Amino acid sequence: MSGEDRRVLAYGWPVMAAIVTVICIIDVVTIVHEQPGLNPLEPIVWEGSSALVTGLLILAPWALVRWAWRRTVPVWLALSAMIVAAPVYSLAHVFGFLGLRTAAYALAGGHYRYGPLSRAIPYEMSKDVLGYGAGLFLFWLLSRLLAQASASAPPPADPATFDIRDGARVIRVPVADILAVTSAGNYVEFLLADGRKPLMRSALSAVEADLAAGGFVRTHRSWLVNIARVTGLKPEGSGDYAVELSDVTAPLSRRFPDALARLRGD
Repeated sequence: MSGEDRRVLAYGWPVMAAIVTVICIIDVVTIVHEQPGLNPLEPIVWEGSSALVTGLLILAPWALVRWAWRRTVPVWLALSAMIVAAPVYSLAHVFGFLGLRTAAYALAGGHYRYGPLSRAIPYEMSKDVLGYGAGLFLFWLLSRLLAQASASAPPPADPATFDIRDGARVIRVPVADILAVTSAGNYVEFLLADGRKPLMRSALSAVEADLAAGGFVRTHRSWLVNIARVTGLKPEGSGDYAVELSDVTAPLSRRFPDALARLRGD
C-alpha cells in the first residue's frame, strides 16, 4: 500500500466503525425497550455480532475503491465490479454473524435459531447494500480529497538518484538514466539507458509518486516516461501516440491528455 492508501483507510475505517457502533447501541436499546422480559445479553449478542462482522467487512469497499483508483480502470468496469460484490458482501455479513451467534449460544449452553434464510437474507441485504454503498462513497471521497491535497502540495526536491530494489539487491541509478517504467503484474520494470531492465516489487502508482518530481509522467495505465528522455511522438490514430525514448517505445493513451500536453510543451 502507498501512504495515501493507508491514510484513506486510517481516516475512513474509524468513521464507518463509529457509525456501526452507534447503530448497534441504538438497536440494542430499542430491542430491550420493546421486549422488557428479554435477557439483555441476547440483543447484545445479536447486534454485537452483526457490528463486529460489519467492522471487518468495511475493508471490502476500501479495497474496491483502492483497486479502481490505483488501477485507473474504466468507470463501467469499476461500477460492474462493485455491483457484483454487493450480494457477496451481504452474504458474508449474514453467514458471519450467524456463525458468531451460534458459537456464543453454544458456549452458554443454548441453541440459536435465526429463522428461514429465504426471508432473512433479502431483509439483511436491503440494509447491507446501504452500508456497503456508504462505505464505497466515503472511501471514494477520501481518496479524491487526499489526491487533491497531494496535488496542491509543493513538490519535493528533484531526486538525483533512485534505488531499485531488485530482490535482495539494491541498484542505485541516476534518475536521468531511467527512460521509462512499466507495470509487470505485481512488479514494475525499469527501462534504463544502458539497456538493463531490473524489476522491483511495487505498484506503479507508488513509483509514480516517487519519481513525479524527477520529471516522469503517466502516459498509459501501465507506463511512466521520463519527459527529459523523450525523442519523438508518433501519432497512432484515434488520439493515441507512440512515445520514442532512444531505443524504447512507450504508448501514450488518449485517456491521458495532460501527459500529451506536457510532452508537447503546451
